[in-house]
Amino acid sequence: MSHPVDVHVGKKLKEFRLLRGMTQTEVAEGLGISFQQVQKYELGRNRISASKLFEVSRILAIEPAEFFAGFDQITASPLPPVDDESAKIASMVARISDTRVRAQIRSFIDSLSTTDRKAG
Repeated sequence: MSHPVDVHVGKKLKEFRLLRGMTQTEVAEGLGISFQQVQKYELGRNRISASKLFEVSRILAIEPAEFFAGFDQITASPLPPVDDESAKIASMVARISDTRVRAQIRSFIDSLSTTDRKAG
């Protein structure tokens, strides 16, 4: 049975990897491991050692603490998992440099998601 922290860190690894538009193979090559090992990390089946966590944070250009962000809130209000399509959209939006345009897109998406909740 996987520890909840390992599962959370694995989900964050996948989320950050997808937001950077990277494949499991690219992350694995940067770490000097197989892509299958990255899969196991992302599923929480294998623990990521402190040294690997440090290395992967450098590869993904994030602080190591980001892997633990939100863990204390999981039991209170779990967020839905980020699917590949959502991550691709987030990655595309992140590449838009005009903050006004990004705000308009966010507002548009918010209005659509509110409409979907009311219709459902």
